[in-house]
Amino acid sequence: MIVNEEAVKNMLEKVKPAKLVAATKYIDEKEIEKLEACGCLYFGENRVQAFLDKYEQYHGKGHWHFIGTLQKNKVKYIIDKVELIHSVNSYHLIDELEKQAQKHQLKVHILLQVNIAREESKHGFDIEEMDEVMNYLMKCPSLIVDGLMMMAPNIEPEDTRIYFRQTRELLERLKETYPQYPLHELSMGMSQDYQIALEEGATIVRIGRALFHE
Repeated sequence: MIVNEEAVKNMLEKVKPAKLVAATKYIDEKEIEKLEACGCLYFGENRVQAFLDKYEQYHGKGHWHFIGTLQKNKVKYIIDKVELIHSVNSYHLIDELEKQAQKHQLKVHILLQVNIAREESKHGFDIEEMDEVMNYLMKCPSLIVDGLMMMAPNIEPEDTRIYFRQTRELLERLKETYPQYPLHELSMGMSQDYQIALEEGATIVRIGRALFHE
């Protein structure tokens, strides 16, 4: 994969004022430098080892997000290197993040992953769990909950609208109930459905293939 510079510049304009996180799973640090040259400054990685390799090689001004499934035993490797972790999806992961944040004396920004469509193939908390999760987080002073992340089902883009809307409505309710948390970010929408996600309130979109040539 190589960066499609025109596509990147167009996408940055299309998604404003939302934040474009370029999914860098299939590109190396040289292509990441091209993304930065086009004005894209947020990079999302899915796998810890690939992230660490690129992190060592990349020396630009961009910001790293972790957007993939994060295993508890890998938290220690990325805790001080990423600006935002999108995929916090279990109590075990919350506990490990708090433990490592305290160890490194950090405040760690996270998004809670919600399995809004209740898909067995996807990770995340159910809607009904969210109050319990938010209350659980009160004992984790090192974790700052910036908002929610979701992945829509792989269906026709227009049919995803209901799931994006439900996620936004959930965030709005949590904001009112838990004012101690920032809860200002909504990470949802990818290459195939980002436009609908934006219409339904996404503040972050995670875009991969739409930015690259084969």
